[in-house]
Amino acid sequence: MTLRSPKKALVIGSEGNIGAPLATYLRSVGYDVLECDHRPGWRENYLTADLTQPIDLVPAFDWQPDVVFLLAALVGRMPCEQAAGLAISTNVAGINNVLQLCKRANARCVFFSSSEVYGPNCDPMDEVHSVCQPNNRYALTKWLGEQLIEFEVRAGGLKAVILRPCMLYHEHETVGEHRSAMIRFVSNLALGQPIEVHRGSARSWLHVADGVRAIEAAGRLEEYAVINLGHPDIVPMKDLAEMIRAELNASPDLVVTTDLPPKMTLVKRPTLDRQRALLGFEPRVSLVEGIRRLCAVHGRPPAPTAADLGALSLSADAGVARAAAAGSRE
Repeated sequence: MTLRSPKKALVIGSEGNIGAPLATYLRSVGYDVLECDHRPGWRENYLTADLTQPIDLVPAFDWQPDVVFLLAALVGRMPCEQAAGLAISTNVAGINNVLQLCKRANARCVFFSSSEVYGPNCDPMDEVHSVCQPNNRYALTKWLGEQLIEFEVRAGGLKAVILRPCMLYHEHETVGEHRSAMIRFVSNLALGQPIEVHRGSARSWLHVADGVRAIEAAGRLEEYAVINLGHPDIVPMKDLAEMIRAELNASPDLVVTTDLPPKMTLVKRPTLDRQRALLGFEPRVSLVEGIRRLCAVHGRPPAPTAADLGALSLSADAGVARAAAAGSRE
């Protein structure tokens, strides 16, 4: 294992659920960070760029980064099934654009792939021995991105590391039905809405506070490697749902057991020897602590909107008027 100490980090996908906390963490440990994302923005050390338009990326690489953390993608099984063209153009062609610029700038690339590349019938998920058989378009595009990187490392002189994260989560990630089960379970149960638990399913869950440490370490790795990123504890999803339900004191009736839908994996069990040996990484945040953090945020009553405050003001004014009228009658 050889770890170096880069100074300048370009985070592509800096506004996403992993990119934002990663950029914050990198600065906290001494990196000079340039953030880049397709979301419009205007602030110091930020560039708006689209992966599919390489001219947008040129200023970021003119900055001469030592390491590029490539997290930008069209993420999720259902969005990639629904928007096949966008998935290919972003997750394959866009990745190729970044790789060519990394080579020109002599920058190391840390590519954020997915445990989804293994497919549904791979247990355990092993970086060395498993044969990847992706069964949804998101997984396919991530695997194709990996193939581009492997080729460029072997034939084009690219310096790179591929990470295959398994179920990263945190309390401030985007909420939505397209997201992973952890945030959906917490946000829905907090609102008194039902959740579906797939019969027999199991996952390991890695909090982003730990994940960013591993991602940063990958940027210091000299050798090319494919590395799973995850937590060693594999938890049945029914147990996860019960932990969240109990923490939120939600009704047991809200937890509904169903069969696994098509194009999903029942059990994700990554081998983690490489993250220990090559990155020197072990998680610190337990699942119990992670669930408490999520429930503490999403179990709060929602902040009042401007409309709510306006209605409250009108109600208060009406109450004062009624009291004054009653007083005048007395």
